Amino acid sequence: MKLPVNYNEISTSKRREVREEYIKIQKGICMYCNNPLQSEPSKEIKSKKITPSLYPPNFFKWPVHLHHDHISGITKGAIHNYCNAVMWEYNDE
Repeated sequence: MKLPVNYNEISTSKRREVREEYIKIQKGICMYCNNPLQSEPSKEIKSKKITPSLYPPNFFKWPVHLHHDHISGITKGAIHNYCNAVMWEYNDE
């Protein structure tokens, strides 16, 4: 599979495939906090407070997200859901 892809142009099932490919490429490590995606985000990330009400109802249901640029749609990698929230609230990403 050739990465990156445009998140906005692919189906939900294709997004799952892309996320799994990034997980493989990243060797199971979160692209943001560098902790294993099967475990919790780093303590540094977890210490940052987020506002859960800002996110869609199922945002935290899935532990690993496919991170992408919200303007271009280009995928960037696999990331913990909490890291994704921190990136959005603290880095506007």
